[in-house]
Amino acid sequence: MADDISLDGRTLAGVANDEDGEVSADTLFHFEQEGERIYANYFGGSVVDGHLVGTFDGEQWDIRYTQINTENETATGHSIGDVELLDDGRIRVEDEWEWESKPGKGESVHEEVDQ
Repeated sequence: MADDISLDGRTLAGVANDEDGEVSADTLFHFEQEGERIYANYFGGSVVDGHLVGTFDGEQWDIRYTQINTENETATGHSIGDVELLDDGRIRVEDEWEWESKPGKGESVHEEVDQ
Protein backbone atom coordinates (compact mmCIF):
# COMPACT_ATOMS: atom_id res chain seq x y z
CA MET A 1 0.00 0.00 0.00
CA ALA A 2 1.14 3.52 -0.78
CA ASP A 3 0.32 4.62 2.78
CA ASP A 4 3.20 2.42 3.98
CA ILE A 5 5.81 4.39 2.01
CA SER A 6 8.08 6.55 4.14
CA LEU A 7 10.98 8.67 2.93
CA ASP A 8 12.47 8.93 6.42
CA GLY A 9 16.13 7.91 6.49
CA ARG A 10 16.27 7.16 2.78
CA THR A 11 18.84 8.47 0.30
CA LEU A 12 17.85 9.12 -3.31
CA ALA A 13 19.93 10.06 -6.34
CA GLY A 14 18.99 11.58 -9.65
CA VAL A 15 18.87 8.96 -12.42
CA ALA A 16 17.42 11.17 -15.19
CA ASN A 17 16.88 14.90 -15.63
CA ASP A 18 16.03 17.38 -18.36
CA GLU A 19 18.56 19.84 -19.75
CA ASP A 20 17.50 22.82 -17.59
CA GLY A 21 18.08 20.87 -14.36
CA GLU A 22 21.19 20.75 -12.19
CA VAL A 23 20.56 17.43 -10.41
CA SER A 24 22.53 14.43 -11.69
CA ALA A 25 23.43 10.87 -10.65
CA ASP A 26 26.08 12.45 -8.40
CA THR A 27 23.44 14.41 -6.45
CA LEU A 28 22.36 12.66 -3.24
CA PHE A 29 19.20 13.59 -1.33
CA HIS A 30 19.10 12.63 2.37
CA PHE A 31 15.47 12.58 3.59
CA GLU A 32 13.69 12.98 6.90
CA GLN A 33 9.94 12.63 7.32
CA GLU A 34 7.63 13.67 10.18
CA GLY A 35 4.04 12.76 9.42
CA GLU A 36 3.28 14.27 6.02
CA ARG A 37 6.17 16.77 6.22
CA ILE A 38 9.37 15.91 4.36
CA TYR A 39 12.80 17.52 4.44
CA ALA A 40 16.02 16.80 2.60
CA ASN A 41 19.55 18.07 2.32
CA TYR A 42 21.22 17.38 -1.00
CA PHE A 43 24.55 17.92 -2.72
CA GLY A 44 26.78 16.49 -5.42
CA GLY A 45 27.53 17.08 -9.07
CA SER A 46 26.94 20.76 -9.83
CA VAL A 47 24.92 21.25 -6.61
CA VAL A 48 27.12 22.38 -3.72
CA ASP A 49 24.32 22.64 -1.16
CA GLY A 50 20.56 22.21 -1.45
CA HIS A 51 17.58 21.99 0.88
CA LEU A 52 13.98 21.00 0.25
CA VAL A 53 10.82 21.08 2.32
CA GLY A 54 7.38 19.85 1.46
CA THR A 55 4.58 17.42 2.01
CA PHE A 56 4.10 13.78 1.09
CA ASP A 57 0.69 12.09 1.20
CA GLY A 58 1.96 8.55 0.64
CA GLU A 59 1.72 8.78 -3.14
CA GLN A 60 2.87 12.25 -4.19
CA TRP A 61 5.24 14.89 -2.91
CA ASP A 62 4.80 18.65 -3.23
CA ILE A 63 8.10 20.38 -2.48
CA ARG A 64 9.97 23.65 -2.66
CA TYR A 65 13.76 23.63 -2.97
CA THR A 66 16.63 26.08 -2.78
CA GLN A 67 20.23 25.45 -3.76
CA ILE A 68 23.62 26.88 -4.69
CA ASN A 69 25.73 25.45 -7.50
CA THR A 70 29.45 25.28 -8.27
CA GLU A 71 29.22 28.67 -10.04
CA ASN A 72 27.91 30.21 -6.78
CA GLU A 73 24.50 30.78 -8.38
CA THR A 74 21.49 30.38 -6.12
CA ALA A 75 18.17 29.03 -7.40
CA THR A 76 14.74 28.09 -6.08
CA GLY A 77 11.95 25.98 -7.48
CA HIS A 78 8.87 23.84 -6.98
CA SER A 79 8.06 20.27 -7.93
CA ILE A 80 5.34 17.65 -7.76
CA GLY A 81 6.54 14.04 -7.77
CA ASP A 82 4.80 10.67 -7.96
CA VAL A 83 6.43 8.35 -5.41
CA GLU A 84 6.34 4.58 -5.80
CA LEU A 85 7.78 1.58 -4.03
CA LEU A 86 9.74 -0.67 -6.39
CA ASP A 87 9.59 -4.47 -6.21
CA ASP A 88 13.00 -4.53 -4.49
CA GLY A 89 11.76 -2.17 -1.72
CA ARG A 90 13.52 0.96 -3.01
CA ILE A 91 11.75 4.29 -3.64
CA ARG A 92 11.40 5.81 -7.13
CA VAL A 93 10.08 9.33 -7.81
CA GLU A 94 8.98 10.70 -11.18
CA ASP A 95 9.12 14.45 -10.68
CA GLU A 96 7.83 17.46 -12.64
CA TRP A 97 9.76 20.56 -11.58
CA GLU A 98 9.98 24.23 -12.44
CA TRP A 99 12.48 26.88 -11.43
CA GLU A 100 10.89 29.86 -9.67
CA SER A 101 14.01 32.04 -9.64
CA LYS A 102 14.99 31.61 -13.30
CA PRO A 103 13.58 30.22 -16.55
CA GLY A 104 13.34 26.46 -16.95
CA LYS A 105 11.26 23.41 -16.16
CA GLY A 106 11.38 19.72 -16.80
CA GLU A 107 11.02 16.18 -15.57
CA SER A 108 13.41 14.12 -13.51
CA VAL A 109 13.60 10.66 -11.96
CA HIS A 110 15.09 9.89 -8.55
CA GLU A 111 15.76 6.43 -7.12
CA GLU A 112 16.87 5.22 -3.73
CA VAL A 113 20.52 4.22 -3.41
CA ASP A 114 22.27 2.12 -0.76
CA GLN A 115 24.19 4.14 1.81
